[in-house]
Amino acid sequence: MLRIWLLFCLLLGAAAPVFGNPLGILEFSDFPSLISGSRIDGPLYFCDEPVPLEKQEVRERLEKELLLMLWNRPQVILWMKRSGRYLPHIEKILQQRQMPADLKFIAIIESNLRPHVGSSKGALGFWQFMESTGKNYGLKINADLDQRRNVFESTRAAADYFKDLYAMLGSWTLSAAAFNMGEEGLQAEIMAQKIDNFYDLYLSLETQRYVLKAVAAKMILSSPEKYGFRLQKEDLYPLLEFDRIELEVTFRTPIHIIAQAAQTSFKTIKDLNPEIRGHHVAPGNHSILIPIDRAQDFYVRYQDLAEQWQAKNAQHIYVVKKGDNLYVIADRFAVPLPALAIWNELNLNKPIYPGQRLTIYPGKTTPTEK
Repeated sequence: MLRIWLLFCLLLGAAAPVFGNPLGILEFSDFPSLISGSRIDGPLYFCDEPVPLEKQEVRERLEKELLLMLWNRPQVILWMKRSGRYLPHIEKILQQRQMPADLKFIAIIESNLRPHVGSSKGALGFWQFMESTGKNYGLKINADLDQRRNVFESTRAAADYFKDLYAMLGSWTLSAAAFNMGEEGLQAEIMAQKIDNFYDLYLSLETQRYVLKAVAAKMILSSPEKYGFRLQKEDLYPLLEFDRIELEVTFRTPIHIIAQAAQTSFKTIKDLNPEIRGHHVAPGNHSILIPIDRAQDFYVRYQDLAEQWQAKNAQHIYVVKKGDNLYVIADRFAVPLPALAIWNELNLNKPIYPGQRLTIYPGKTTPTEK
C-alpha cells in the first residue's frame, strides 16, 4: 500500500502543472545537468573588465567555481533569498559612491550575506573586514559595537576601500584581489613577477579563486533561470525596512528598554542592529534601527522606561564583601550565574573584589547567608 501511495503522489506531483496541486505535493525540480550548466558562453565581464575566456586555464578555473556553486544549490538559493533583504541597500550605496555594481558579488562570496559570519583569521561581517582595516575606514569596533556587522556602515567602508585600491592599482579586478589578500602583498607580487594583470599573476590559491568566484556568482544570480533557479518574488526574504532613531544614551542602557520603547522584542532590536554587542548600549550618540512605523512616541516611551529602570536598578545594588565570589552570590540570591554576568557585564573568568557594586534581581526576597 505504501508503494502505491508513493507512486500516486509522484504521478500527482508530475501532473500538478496541468491539473493544479490540490494536495500541496512538492513540484518536481527541472534544472540543467552540471555538464550543461558549466558550459560558459562569452563574453563575460567583472566591473566592465573582460574575463579572458580565450585562455584555457582561466576558463578551467571559472568552470570549477561554477560547478562547485551549482552543486551547492541550497547555498545559491539562500543567496537569492537573502538578496531580497540586503542587495537593494548595498546597490544603492555603491551607486551613491559611483562604484561598479558588480562589487556586490564580493559581499555575497565573502559572507553569504550574513552579518555575524567570521573567519579564523579574524575577518568579520558582510564584507569580512579585518579589525585594523575596518577601523582605518571609519568602522567603530570595540567592546560595545562592531560595525563590520552593519550592512550600511560596512558597505560604505568597503566602497571607500575599493576606491582607494582602484586609485592605487588601476584595475577593479586587481582591486578585488587586493581586497582579499591585502594591497601590500599584491603589489609585492606585481613587482616580483613583472605582471600587472590579475589573470596572469601567480597568487595564493585562495586569491586565484577569489575573483572567479565573484564572476561565477554574477553569472548565476544574473540569469538564475538558466541554471534552474526559478524563485518567485514571494520566495525572497522581504527587503530590510525600518525606522531609524537618533538616540543620546546617558548611561549603559539595557537593550530591552529600547525594545520596549519601540514596542518590540529584544531579539528584533538585535537582529536590526547586529553591530550592538552584548545586552547593553553604551553611553553616547547612537543611530538605531527599530521596526517600521514604531518611531511615533518612541522618545516619550524611552524616557519614561529609562527613568523607571534607573530608579528600580538603584534598589538592587549589592556591595561585594570579603570572601564573596560570583558562585556564592548567585547561590545566595537564587539567581542563575549567567544572569548575574549579563546584568553586570562580567567576565566569569575574572575575579570580583570587595567594594564592587553589583546589580542583582534576587530570586529570593531575603538572601541565604552562607
